[in-house]
Amino acid sequence: MIGDRWGVTTSETLRAYPCDDFVTAPTVQAWRGVRIDAPAAVVWPWVAQVRLGPYSYDWIDNLGRRSPRRLAGLPEPQVGEAFTTAGGRKLGRIVSVDPGRHLTSTIMGAFMSYVLVPQEHDATRLLLKVAMRTTRWAAPALSIGDLVMARRQLLNLKDLAERSRPGR
Repeated sequence: MIGDRWGVTTSETLRAYPCDDFVTAPTVQAWRGVRIDAPAAVVWPWVAQVRLGPYSYDWIDNLGRRSPRRLAGLPEPQVGEAFTTAGGRKLGRIVSVDPGRHLTSTIMGAFMSYVLVPQEHDATRLLLKVAMRTTRWAAPALSIGDLVMARRQLLNLKDLAERSRPGR
C-alpha cells in the first residue's frame, strides 16, 4: 500500500508488534522507524510523554499548542490511561505497556505500538506500527495521512531525545 513504510527495514516489518494482538485481519498496516543517537533509557521518557502532546505538527493536531519540549517527570504509563492530549483534550487509551520497551495504544479505531530496540553505540531504533480495520477505500488515505504525521512525530522525538542525552 502507498505510504505504508518509512524508515524501516523489511525485517522490521516482519517482526511481531504488541498492537498485532489487538487487530485481527487489519486492512491498514503501516510501519515507521527512526534511529536515535541516544540509549533507550533516554528515548523512553519522550515516548511516554506523548501523553502530554502529539509531537507531530502541533498546528494541525494540537490546535497550535506546542507539545512540551522539556521532560515533565511523568510516572510510568499505565494501561487504561489516556494515550495523548491534543487541543487540550485527552484522547485514546493505553492498552499495553512494558516500560522502556514499548507503549501500545488505541485512538480513532487504530492500534499503535511504539517499540524501542537498543542498538550498538548507545543508539536506539524507535519503531512504530499502526494497525486497524477500515473500509478498503479509506485505507490508502489513512496510510498516507499517518505517514505525514507519524514521520514528523518520530523526527521530533529523535531530536528531543538526542538533545537531552547525557554529555550533550
